[in-house]
Amino acid sequence: MVRKEIWAHFLAYNLIRTVMAQAALTQETPLREISFKGTLQTLQAFAGYFLSTTGASAEALYETLLCAIVQHVVGDRPNRFEPRAKKRRPKNYPYLSKPRHVARNLLRKGA
Repeated sequence: MVRKEIWAHFLAYNLIRTVMAQAALTQETPLREISFKGTLQTLQAFAGYFLSTTGASAEALYETLLCAIVQHVVGDRPNRFEPRAKKRRPKNYPYLSKPRHVARNLLRKGA
């Protein structure tokens, strides 16, 4: 079941990216500028409308959806730099190199 769930997530991700690519092509916008999260929210907002429409009105609604997706642009964050460093500090304890029950017994004996 876990494999099925993972494949379902991959499928949904690729479908969302496909809609983003179609929106970028139809609106002549670079794909890298379209927000994934914005696309996801727009698809969720339009889902109810797609369930209740058919035929030519669904095609017009799809064009409106693509226009709405392109409106969600990734924000420009100039001069944003993040330091690269180890976050975890080394501990003052040695590695546990023997079984835990043996180490516990040694601690009880005071060794």
